[in-house]
Amino acid sequence: MDRLTNFIDQIRTRIAFFPTIISLAGLLLAFLMIYLEQNNISAYLIDVAPALVIDDTDTAKTILSTLIGGLISLTVFSFSMVMVLLNQASSNFSPRVLPGIISDEKHQIVLGLYIATILYNIFILISIEPTENSYQTPGFSVLLGIILVVICLAAFIYFIHHISQAIQVGNILTAIHSRTKSEILSIVENQEKNSFEFPNYEHWEKYEIVKTGYFYGILNDDLLELCKENSMKVMIQLHKGQFILDNTIGLLTEKPIDTKLKKKVMDTLLFSQEELIGENYIYGFRQISEIGVKAMSPGINDPGTALNTIDYLTSLFIDLMRKTDYEYINDKKGTNWVQIKCAKFSEVLFNVMAAYRLYCKHDITVMRKLMHMLKALSEHVINSSQLEIIESEINELKVDAKGHIENKRDLSKLDADFISWS
Repeated sequence: MDRLTNFIDQIRTRIAFFPTIISLAGLLLAFLMIYLEQNNISAYLIDVAPALVIDDTDTAKTILSTLIGGLISLTVFSFSMVMVLLNQASSNFSPRVLPGIISDEKHQIVLGLYIATILYNIFILISIEPTENSYQTPGFSVLLGIILVVICLAAFIYFIHHISQAIQVGNILTAIHSRTKSEILSIVENQEKNSFEFPNYEHWEKYEIVKTGYFYGILNDDLLELCKENSMKVMIQLHKGQFILDNTIGLLTEKPIDTKLKKKVMDTLLFSQEELIGENYIYGFRQISEIGVKAMSPGINDPGTALNTIDYLTSLFIDLMRKTDYEYINDKKGTNWVQIKCAKFSEVLFNVMAAYRLYCKHDITVMRKLMHMLKALSEHVINSSQLEIIESEINELKVDAKGHIENKRDLSKLDADFISWS
């Protein structure tokens, strides 16, 4: 990741990104049409297709005014629905699913199309001047404004369909799962091409992080260039999504570095005051587990959704077991220059299981599903340490089940194969 890519990734998640670009396009189109009208494009069109040209100034003003007012009302209505959607998603699922909905490009494009059409019609309306020459009425521009409004109406119908799909928990889980799985597989694919050779950093120089916030990434190209220029290797003891406090030891270098170089290295580490999805696959595990736990709350009481989340988590854990505990930044020759700490499989599994055990320990169906997940994971282990971790979680799950499920018949079914009845 370089600085330009990071900047683009940041602004693309803002709800105003596409609307701003499309609105500017609407303005440019309005100025272009005003220029063409000054060159009598409507006069040419009235000779070719007179039925398409509105050559009455008052009629043109009335039509444009009506279109502008209608589109403003449509815009307010459409994005009032977005606010309702965000509120419902936050209440029923998790506040952490909101960034994904807000950054949805389809919502942004529809909003941008509305605003661009409003701006276009406003500037065309302003350009109409009283004149004795009927050809001075921007007939072709008004026709284009009407066409744009028809496109907006079609976009509104699509928007209603898309927003009704976006609020469905199945679609939310599928989107989170797909994004997280893609991130994990990308890391696994890269690690299969690279070696794991890296010097022992036990006695390396340690440096404190002088920033506070969530660590969410590294400017790989910039850090790699610094390492190669100064012939040094670097160890980053931070993992993505971690909240960093001032004076945290997070940077180790193979040899001592001066203040200037230290600042350059620190500038390649990216921090934010809010949690960002970015390339943080851990965020996907957290989102899915929070949706599952929230579904088991008394206010929602939806164990079916909790069961679905466990299915998605099982798929992601199987992929996660293939990933090593460290990531590397290397050059074209395959030499590793930077080692980056990552959240371990054991840590992610414990955090997920701890949340489910706490909030679902009274529900035999969910507990059986969790047991089924752990047994499935035990069949895909890469090494013996992963098997020990899974067996430890199985034992903890049994302890919680025995302590909170009183029905002996239910407890006897805990180890039985889970058969979905949905």
